[in-house]
Amino acid sequence: MSNNLEKRHPKYELDDDDKGRITEVFFENIIPKLRKLSARIGTLNCDFAGKEYENWNIHFKSKGSGFEIVDFEYDKDSFGFSLEP
Repeated sequence: MSNNLEKRHPKYELDDDDKGRITEVFFENIIPKLRKLSARIGTLNCDFAGKEYENWNIHFKSKGSGFEIVDFEYDKDSFGFSLEP
């Protein structure tokens, strides 16, 4: 299967509910950890929102005193890691 055809398959797309779930967990659980680490910009694997998102990444950046998700990206080779110090 070509790369373009694979990306049209639903598992390569997030719907609004998926993005909402990832965003909710990011703001509730991940941002406090990013602040402790003095993070400003980066990419994180979305497994923090559940196993079903383990092949998804978010790109984030700081915005004022907070953070924003800039983009969602599918990456079948992606993996998560702990943000605990």
